[in-house]
Amino acid sequence: MRRSPSRILASMVGFTLILSILAACGAGTPAPSNPGTGNTGTKETITIKIGTELPTTSGDASTGLPAQNGANLAIKEANDSNLLPGYKFVAVNKDDVGASGTHDQTVGQKNVTDLIGDAQVAGIVGPINSSVALAEMPTTNQAGIALISPSNTNDCLTKETPDFECGGANSKVKQLRPSGKVTYFRTATIDQYQGAALASYGYKTKGYKTAYVINDTEAYGVGLAKNFTTYWEKLGGKVVGNASIKQTNSYENILTEIAGKKPDVIFFGGNDSTGGITIRQQMKSVSGLANTPFLAGDGAKTSALAKAVKPLGGGPVFSSIPGIDPSQSPASKTFFDTYTKEYGADKIGAYSAGGYDDAKILLQAIKTAVTDKKAVAPKDSGDDAAASKFRQAVIDAVQAIQYDGVTGHHSFDQNGDTSNHFVSLYTIGDLGSGDGWKFLEQVDTSSLK
Repeated sequence: MRRSPSRILASMVGFTLILSILAACGAGTPAPSNPGTGNTGTKETITIKIGTELPTTSGDASTGLPAQNGANLAIKEANDSNLLPGYKFVAVNKDDVGASGTHDQTVGQKNVTDLIGDAQVAGIVGPINSSVALAEMPTTNQAGIALISPSNTNDCLTKETPDFECGGANSKVKQLRPSGKVTYFRTATIDQYQGAALASYGYKTKGYKTAYVINDTEAYGVGLAKNFTTYWEKLGGKVVGNASIKQTNSYENILTEIAGKKPDVIFFGGNDSTGGITIRQQMKSVSGLANTPFLAGDGAKTSALAKAVKPLGGGPVFSSIPGIDPSQSPASKTFFDTYTKEYGADKIGAYSAGGYDDAKILLQAIKTAVTDKKAVAPKDSGDDAAASKFRQAVIDAVQAIQYDGVTGHHSFDQNGDTSNHFVSLYTIGDLGSGDGWKFLEQVDTSSLK
């Protein structure tokens, strides 16, 4: 039987309408999720944040800001290289400088609390100062988030040795690790090694036999001074006096007293902002100390100290960093070329490379957590349930990492301490070059035991 044209047209319109309805229903059905990658199956990019908690202004800026720059550079490179397809990394930078103009424990503790409160923060780079770490570690440990420092050196943050510093009633491990789990890591070697390297350089290399030892009363300064003293005396050196002095505007009274003891060298345990700059400046005006050598640790290796004391002349100034000098690393040229292009040569600091490597370690751990452990990243800043599991996966990946970077090879022991025990030594050099410090030598401290 032959159909009329009008009936055929009506059938075609009806069929088209049915197809349209089916298509509309299909568009409203979500794509299946992929729990293995944490991606939702859509083209939306998932954000993962890395916090930095460093002193980046005022008196500590020459130490903390270069470290922050290094960390931010690592995050930028991860995004530019599409390190983890479908994910975007974002830096959340915090400054722990307080009202006094230097690093502040209370500010640091509040900063990490704020970072922990954002579920998308997977780990934190920092702090710079061991005293700030003492305030932050119980909080980050209880929260179960990785905290990795490029510069903390105080032995007692992770150990109960040496006995004179961290043993018995002096032990802080249970207080700093309330969960009983390791969540804190550091790529700087500890003061047992840094203090020994400084003592060995002063006694053996420079031939100094007597030292006056000053510390700034903070955890880092006290610990470094104790370790220096222990190894100095072990070598046969004599300590002619000790002083623990909080940061002040005038050290002339103690310096006058020190001058009467005629030490071969003054050792300072502390930071440039907690006495390092002022002591070295005022030595120049005290009779008998104008040409006395000044020896200090990594807290004094800053562009601020170099610029403040180089024009004064006087005795030599030496410092250290608790790790491999970046210039001795095969990866250093690429890093410093890129860093200088991004921030300028005058923004290079002792922990530019350390901040970079610490962020890279977290980035590598995050990638491992997502791709190998199939961890699911939080979908937003309030996704606390996902954050807890994801952060633990990152911690596990950091603990197991084998990382080669600008500051050398790093793996972590059961306490979160780096396997890298090198210490590098410096003197003030050309102020127009980098941070104004000249590399002298690198010490494998295993030879000093």
